Amino acid sequence: MVTLIGKPGCHLCDDARVVVDAVCAELGVRWEERDITREPELHEEYWEQIPVVLINGRQHDFWRVREDRLRAALGAPGR
Repeated sequence: MVTLIGKPGCHLCDDARVVVDAVCAELGVRWEERDITREPELHEEYWEQIPVVLINGRQHDFWRVREDRLRAALGAPGR
């Protein structure tokens, strides 16, 4: 399970969403998006790092989400 943590109006979050959606769709991996403006505990932990990508609850990446790194972390070979 991939989790994208971000907030509305964040251009880096918008960029990360495109990458996460594309890679997860290609690999058949479920993903969810969580909003730090609606979850105080996420805001406290991640507000300086968004967007943040978690894989199975563990932090994988933040700020700039790279397609090749995400694909590799999910066990797929790079393109």
